[in-house]
Amino acid sequence: MKMAILISTSPLISPLHFLPNSDPPYNLLQLQPSLSLFHKCKNIQTLKQIHSQIIKTGLHNTQFALSKLIEFCAVNPSGDLSYALSIFESMDNPNTLVWNTLIRGQSLSSSPMGALDLYIRMLFSDVEPNSYTFPFIFKCCAKLGKTREGKQIHGHVLKFGLDSDAFVHTSLINMYAQNGELDCARKVFDKSHLRDPVSFTALISGYASKGYLDDARKLFDEIPVKDVVSWNAMIAGYVQSDQFDKSIEFFQEMLRAEVMPNESTMLSVLSACAQSGNLELGKWVRSWIEENSLGTKLRLVNALIDMYAKCGDLEKAWTLFEGLHQKDLISWNVMIGGYTHGSYYKEALSLFREMLELQVVPNDVTFLSVLPACAHLGALDYGKWIHAYIDRNFNHLTNIALSTSLINMYAKCGDIEAAKQVFDRMKSKSLASWNALISGLAMHGDATHALDLFLRMVDEGFRPDDITFVGVLSACTQAGLVDHGRKYFNSMIQDYKISPKLHHYGCMIDLLGRAGLFDEAEAIMDTMPMEPDGAIWGSLLAACKLHKKVEMAEKVANHLFELEPNNPGPYVLLSNTYATASRWDDVARVRMRLNDLGMKKVPGCTSIEIDSIVHEFLVGDKLHPQSKAIYEMVNEVDKLLALNGHVPDTSEVLYDMDEDWKEGALSHHSERLAIAYGLISTKPGTMIRIVKNLRVCGNCHSATKLISKIFNREIIARDRNRFHHFKDGQCSCQDQW
Repeated sequence: MKMAILISTSPLISPLHFLPNSDPPYNLLQLQPSLSLFHKCKNIQTLKQIHSQIIKTGLHNTQFALSKLIEFCAVNPSGDLSYALSIFESMDNPNTLVWNTLIRGQSLSSSPMGALDLYIRMLFSDVEPNSYTFPFIFKCCAKLGKTREGKQIHGHVLKFGLDSDAFVHTSLINMYAQNGELDCARKVFDKSHLRDPVSFTALISGYASKGYLDDARKLFDEIPVKDVVSWNAMIAGYVQSDQFDKSIEFFQEMLRAEVMPNESTMLSVLSACAQSGNLELGKWVRSWIEENSLGTKLRLVNALIDMYAKCGDLEKAWTLFEGLHQKDLISWNVMIGGYTHGSYYKEALSLFREMLELQVVPNDVTFLSVLPACAHLGALDYGKWIHAYIDRNFNHLTNIALSTSLINMYAKCGDIEAAKQVFDRMKSKSLASWNALISGLAMHGDATHALDLFLRMVDEGFRPDDITFVGVLSACTQAGLVDHGRKYFNSMIQDYKISPKLHHYGCMIDLLGRAGLFDEAEAIMDTMPMEPDGAIWGSLLAACKLHKKVEMAEKVANHLFELEPNNPGPYVLLSNTYATASRWDDVARVRMRLNDLGMKKVPGCTSIEIDSIVHEFLVGDKLHPQSKAIYEMVNEVDKLLALNGHVPDTSEVLYDMDEDWKEGALSHHSERLAIAYGLISTKPGTMIRIVKNLRVCGNCHSATKLISKIFNREIIARDRNRFHHFKDGQCSCQDQW
C-alpha cells in the first residue's frame, strides 16, 4: 500500500517499475503520454478527453490511472465530484489510496456527510483505513458537529494502532476542540507522548475559539517552538471573543518576537482594527501588505475594504472596491455592509441593485446588510421585494438570523403584522427573534401584545437578557404603564440578576418623566452607578416641556449644554419650552446663543416610499418635481381641516410672529408635505407610510389624526421615538409620545 502512494507521488520512479496490487503488467512508459496531460488539465472537459484516451489504450483497467482521474475530479477546484464517484463505482476492489482520495474530496465538498458514508462502505469492503484516512474523517466530524461518531472513529484509531501518528493525533484533537469537547481534546493531548507544535496549536485553537483564552495562553507559553500558526490561533481567539485590544497587543508582541506574519495573521488583525475602529493600525497593515507584495490577494483587499468602511473612511473603502479587477461576493458584501454600518442606507441599496444587475448572486450575509438599510429608510416595498427574492432562492425559515432580520425590517417599516407572520412561520427561534418582535411591538405602541409575548417567551424556556428588558421597558414607556415598568425593572434585577445598563435607566426615567413623576425620576438618576448620558437628560428635558416645568427645564438644559456642547437639540427643546409659556424674550435669547455658537437646528426631514422610490422632504421644501401639485394639496388639506374644526396649535412655533404666519409655517412641516404627496400619488383608501428623523410635533400629530378621518386613510408615521398608527381620527399612541 505504501508502495502505491510512493509511485503516485514521486517524480523519481524508474519507468521500468510495474504498477502495484493486482493491476495488469503495464509499465509506466505506456502510461506516460496520458499522465503528462494531467499537468495541463484545467477543466472537466479536458479531463474527459484524457479519460477517453486512457480507455482507448486499455489503461482504464489500472487502479493507478483511475486513481489519477479520481484525484483530479474529487480534489481539484475545477473537478466534478459526481464524475469521480461514477469512475469509483466502475472499479473492482478499489485500493486504500482510491478510497482515501474520494473521502478527501467528499470532505472538502458542500456535503461532507458523504465522507462518513464512504468510510463505512470502506470498512464493509474489508479495506483497512490508514493514517491518511482518519484526518479527513475527523475533519468531517468537526464540520458536522458529529461528536458521537467522532468518538466511535477514535476507537477505530486505537484498534488500528494509529493513535501515535502525528497527523491522526492532531486531527483528533481538532475534532474534539471544534465540537466543544475540550476535556476530550485535552485527554488525547495529555495521554500522548507527542508534544509537537502542531498538537499544541490544535488544542490552543480549540480553547481560543471557545473563549477559554487564559487556558489557551497557558498552553501557548508551554510550546517549545512557537510558529506563526500558534500566534495566529491566539490572535484569532481574541478577535472571536471581541477582545480586540488584546488581539492587537498580541500581534505587536508577535512582531517583537520577530515572527513573520502571514496572510491569516493580517486577516485577523484587520478584523480587530475594523471592530475596534483602529484606523491607524489598519493603515500600517495595508503598508505591510503592499511592501510584501500581497496587495493583489483578494481576501486581504476585501478585509481592507471592511476595515476602512467600519473605521469610517468610506472613500478609501470605495477606492479599493472600485480598483478590484475581479470582485467576488465577499467584495460586494463588505462594501454594502460598510455603507449600512456608516448609515449610508441609500448607497447600500443602490450598490445592491448594481450587484444584481451584474448577476452576482447574493447570499444571507448580503441580506443581513441590505435589510437593515430598508428598515432605516422605511423602504417597505423594497423590503417586500427582497423578502420575495429570499423566499424564491433561500430557505429563510431555517435561517434564524435572516428571519430575525426580516422581523426587524417589517417592524421598522411599519408593517408589524408582516413581522408577526415571519415570526410565527419560523421553525425554530432564537432569543434575538423574540427580542426583535417584542421591540417591534413596543415601537408600535402595542404594549399589551409585547408584554404577552414576553411571558410566552419565558414559558417556552427562553431566559431574557438585557436586550429583552429594553424592549419590555420601552413598551411600558410608550403606553405610560408606570406600575408595569417598575415591576419589570425590579424583576430584571431580582429574578434574572441582570444589572441595569444605561438603556434600562433611560427607559425608566423617560417613563417617570412623561408621567410627571419628576422626584422619582431624579431619585433614580442619583442612584445610577454611571453618569446619565445626553439621551437621558434629553428625555427629562422633553418631559419638562410636556408638563411646562420651565425652571426645571433650565436646570436640565444646563446639564446638556455641558455634556454635549455641540448638540443644538437642547437649545431647541429649551426654546420650545419657553415658547409654550409665551416667553418670547427667552426664546430670542436662546436662539441668539445658538447662532453665536454657529449651530443650527437639525432640519425636519420626512421620507415616503412610492413605487419603491424613496422621496424625502424638508420643512418648506419646494425642490420636488411635483412641488406645485403638493402645495395645492397642502392648501386643500388646510381648508378641510379648518372646516372640520381643527385649530392649529401655534405655541410650538419658535418665532414671535403673527398667528397667520405661524399657521403657514406649521402646514409646511416636512411630514405634512410627505402626506400631501402620498395623497396625490396613491389611490383613495391606500395606506400612507412616512418616516421622520425627529419627534413629530403636537400640531402635526393632531392634524394627521383628522386627515386620516377626512380622507379615510390609514397613515403610519415613524418618528425618532416610535410609530403612530393614525386611523379614523385616532392614534395608536393615545397621545402618549
